[in-house]
Amino acid sequence: MSVALPGIRRKARELALKALYMVDIQGDQDTKTMRRFWEDQPAKSRVRLRAKELFEGILEHLEDIDRRITAASDHWRLERMSRVDRNVLRLATYEILHLPDVPPQVSIDEAVDIARRFGDNRSPDFVNGVLDRIWKEEGLGAP
Repeated sequence: MSVALPGIRRKARELALKALYMVDIQGDQDTKTMRRFWEDQPAKSRVRLRAKELFEGILEHLEDIDRRITAASDHWRLERMSRVDRNVLRLATYEILHLPDVPPQVSIDEAVDIARRFGDNRSPDFVNGVLDRIWKEEGLGAP
């Protein structure tokens, strides 16, 4: 594994988050708009490719991901969560459930850091709590 890989993965996660956020605001994923979004990103092609893979995987499993987030977040409906928190949770939940090459603790730590960067002051704790519960419910251990 290359030393640059974590940087690529972090940048890809952040780019996928931006794409998810955009779709969340628009309510759909217009093909022309999404194509322009991916083309306009100043990221390296490897970062864009990884981000697009994350984005497409999340959308493919969105119903199940949202169901698990809702079940793990006591007293919080998905619609009441901030867009940043909701999409950070989607990203990390997808990684935990569908990317066995990424250790769940890494996904959680990355999600908390991204929530700290893009969310509000409560986002890191909220994201950590929900993801911890999803991880435990999957029987994958505890952080």
